[in-house]
Amino acid sequence: MKAVGYFRQPAGQRGGNSLSRQNRGFLDYCESQGYEVAATFSEDSESEAAPAFAQLVEYLKRPEKGFVVVVAQAPAVLADDTNTAAARYLQIESLGGRVQFTSRDGDALSAVLEAWSAGQAASVGSKVRSAMHRKAVRGEVLGRPPYGYRVGARNRLDLVSEEAVVIRYIFRLYLQEGLGIRLIARRLNEEGLRTRRDRPWSMVSIRDILRNRAYLGTYQRLGVRVPGTHPALVSPDDFRKVQDRLGERRTNYSPRTVTRFLLSGLATCSHCGNRMIGVSRRQSWRRRRDGSERTASYRYYQCGSRTNQGICSYHTRRADDLDGEVRRQLAGLGPQHLSATGNDAAVQEEWDAEARHLRERLRQIDRRIGKTMEDGANSRISREKLRTQGLALAGDRLKVEEDLRGAEWRLENYTSAAERRRGRNSALERLAEHWDALPFPEKQGLLREVVDRIIVSDDSVQLVLKP
Repeated sequence: MKAVGYFRQPAGQRGGNSLSRQNRGFLDYCESQGYEVAATFSEDSESEAAPAFAQLVEYLKRPEKGFVVVVAQAPAVLADDTNTAAARYLQIESLGGRVQFTSRDGDALSAVLEAWSAGQAASVGSKVRSAMHRKAVRGEVLGRPPYGYRVGARNRLDLVSEEAVVIRYIFRLYLQEGLGIRLIARRLNEEGLRTRRDRPWSMVSIRDILRNRAYLGTYQRLGVRVPGTHPALVSPDDFRKVQDRLGERRTNYSPRTVTRFLLSGLATCSHCGNRMIGVSRRQSWRRRRDGSERTASYRYYQCGSRTNQGICSYHTRRADDLDGEVRRQLAGLGPQHLSATGNDAAVQEEWDAEARHLRERLRQIDRRIGKTMEDGANSRISREKLRTQGLALAGDRLKVEEDLRGAEWRLENYTSAAERRRGRNSALERLAEHWDALPFPEKQGLLREVVDRIIVSDDSVQLVLKP
C-alpha cells in the first residue's frame, strides 16, 4: 500500500514538533505498517497560501496515483483551526485518500471529532452557543422564522395568515392529491404564488417545508426540540405520513455516480435565461429480438427552471453534443474575436466582487461543516451520515477554493485590457491545441477565462465571450 506524508508545524509547537521529526515519524510508521512511501508534502504554518496542502490535493486528483494513505502526526497538523482541520480531513477523504494519524491508533474520524470538540469547547464561540442554546430551550426564535410565521410576542412564532394558507396547500397537494415535489413547485408557480423573497418556488424550498417540524408547532434549534411553542399548521398524523412518503421515495432511488459536466455554470436556457444543469440517467431495456438485457447511460444538460421550479419547458441537449459544438465554435475563433476593451477599474471591481462572493461561499461551507461536526460530536447524526454530508461539503469546498484561486490570480495578473487579452488568447490557444489532453479542472477553468455564458436553444448554440 502506498503512503503519502503531510507535515506542518502547528502554531505554538516550534520546539518539539519539527518538520524533520514529523518526517522521521512518518518513515518509521511506514516501515512498521509495511507501507511504500509515495510522496511527502511539507509546509510551515506561517505560509498563507498553504502551497503544500494544495500540492497534496493536486496529487490526490491524479487518477494514476491509485489508492493511498495520507499520514499526518495529528489533526492539529492539518490546520491550527479545528474547523479547517476537519474540512481538510474530509477533503482528503473525498478525493479517495484515507487519513491515518501516527499519534493514535484507530479511526481517524474519531480523532478529528475529538480535536474539533476540544477546540470548540475552548473557544469564545462556545459561550455564544450556550446563550443561544438557553434561548432555544425557552422556545425563543433564533434566526429567520420559517415561511408561514413571523416573530411575535415573547419572541415566539406567530402565524402569517396568507403564508399559512400556502403551507397547508403544499401539504394537501403532497398528501391528498399525491403530487410530487417538482409538480407542487410547478403548480404554485403557475398559480402566481411566490416565496417570501418574491422568487419562484423550487424543489428545494418545497422539500424543506415538507420536512420542517416547525409546522407541528414544535420549535427546533441547536438540537433542542420544544413542542407547543406556537400554532401548528399540520397535524402530527399528516406530518408522519408525509415523512414516511418522503422516506420511501429516497430509498427507491439507486445510488448514482457523481459525474462532472464541463459546461456547468456556463450553459443557459435561451427561453428563460436560467442556467442549465447536468443530469445523468441510466436506462435499461430488453431487446425484442433475443430477449437480452441492455443498459446505457445518458448525460445531458437540462433547463434548471424546468427541473427545480416546474417552469419553462423541457429543453435539453446531450452533453457530448453540446460540449462538441462549443469546442467546434471555439476552434473557429481567433484573437480578433476576443475583445478586452472597457473600463479597467470596472472590470477589476467585478472580479473583486467575484472573489468576495467566493470567500463568503467558503465561509458558508465551513459553517455547514462545523454544524455537521457538531451534530456528529453530539450524536445527533450517525457516523455514516456525518461522513456522507461531510464528504459532499468537502467536494463543494474544493471546487470553491479552485474558483477562488482563479479569481485571485486574475486580480493579481490581469490589471489592464491588454493583459486580459493576452490571457484569453493563451487560454483559447490551449483549448484549441490540447482539448483532449487537458485535465477536466484546467479545461473548465480555461473555458471560463474565455466564455461568459453559452446560450442554448433547441436548434442553436451561441457563445457569449468575456468582455
